[in-house]
Amino acid sequence: MFPLRVFLSAATTILAVSSIPVRRDVDDSLVPEFGVQAGVPDPAGSASCINSATGVLIPCQCPMSRDSFIAELNKNVAAGKVLNNPSVAVTFPDDGSVASQLARLEACSVTLQNFNGTGVGCPIAATNWVNLRKNITSGGTSSGSGSTATSSTVAATSASTGGVVIESSPAGSASAPAATATSTGTVDPSLVPAFGVTADTNPTGTGDCDGINGVKIPCFCPPNRDEFIGNLTANVAAGHVLKNPSVSVSFPLDDSVQSQLTRLGAALVTLQNQRGTGVGCPAAATTWVALQKSLQAQL
Repeated sequence: MFPLRVFLSAATTILAVSSIPVRRDVDDSLVPEFGVQAGVPDPAGSASCINSATGVLIPCQCPMSRDSFIAELNKNVAAGKVLNNPSVAVTFPDDGSVASQLARLEACSVTLQNFNGTGVGCPIAATNWVNLRKNITSGGTSSGSGSTATSSTVAATSASTGGVVIESSPAGSASAPAATATSTGTVDPSLVPAFGVTADTNPTGTGDCDGINGVKIPCFCPPNRDEFIGNLTANVAAGHVLKNPSVSVSFPLDDSVQSQLTRLGAALVTLQNQRGTGVGCPAAATTWVALQKSLQAQL
């Protein structure tokens, strides 16, 4: 009788273990190639490298190796969020619908942009994914490892710097004119955090200046505050980033931590898409990553 009980117990254990769902790695054939070679020197002799196809300056370490990128993507998809920026959710559906292709490209984009930490990674300009996204939305496809991937639906960084912050962010305080009413919402400039960084600090002579913690940023970053608030107001009125319409924004006015993070998210994606899709200033042109971490610690 005893051996039978042991056998039944073992069988029950095996069944119980086998019933636990097993997360599979993403199908890497659905992960687009970067389409850009890392380490191509800037012909002008700056400390940056260049995307040969577009002429845009990028960090020389970008893009990273495909294997390390896919390993990080696997971890994020398994967690259902970007581990280095937990407020950003990710999914990786494997069907061929346009929505699923865009969701996969978003997961890739936010993994790229937060690869080394919150807002610290490689810019979309280190890939050909902006064009891929346009192709997908116009009825093309992104499947296959030889294809290019969709653009970030969360945020893109300055084409000429490495760090990118994505999505949620807090709103701090800063002086500015009275609240601006919009057609679908209100932006109170006093709830828009100050950049905390001065443009054109310690120029290198190659277009790079110092951002937060000495990180190199374009010398024109951060932008003029009034111009920035004008763009933020227009984005909030539209409910999305006008220069990157797949990215939704809102600007709640209450003091809850979540609302502060939502406001900061709107500010970040406006900053990162200030001049066009994925063309703006990186989070390193502000003190907002530290502000974001402070707010997230209060959740």
